[in-house]
Amino acid sequence: MNAATEHTYRRGINPLHGVLLAGTFVLFLGATLSDYAYMASYQIQWATFSSWLIAFALVCNGLAFLCGLFGLFVAHDRRRGLIYLALLVISFLLGFVNALTHAKDAWAMMPNGFILSLVVTVLALVATWIGFTNTGVRKSQ
Repeated sequence: MNAATEHTYRRGINPLHGVLLAGTFVLFLGATLSDYAYMASYQIQWATFSSWLIAFALVCNGLAFLCGLFGLFVAHDRRRGLIYLALLVISFLLGFVNALTHAKDAWAMMPNGFILSLVVTVLALVATWIGFTNTGVRKSQ
């Protein structure tokens, strides 16, 4: 009598890639919240915080893109990986436009800065969701 067992292995995201991807979303979210705080209080420190958060989010986004690009070579579902990379590119480009918008005078960046921050945060959330669920499943006997 032979007993056959079937094991399912889930290959998770690389830890560095996960930290960079989560950092991208959190930093863009922080920029959106600081834009909202500036819109509510008109204290220029919030606009400055938002500018710095966007700059760090762009660095994390670019590095997460590189990790995702390397991960695309070993991905089982390349279509999903390409959608993920496209979302990262779009969020990077809109984030860069947002950084240029925040480089203006604090009064001049509203409301465009807040709207761009909100859009980029939603794109980063979707990219993070796809990135963390983009795990390969392998069955062995």
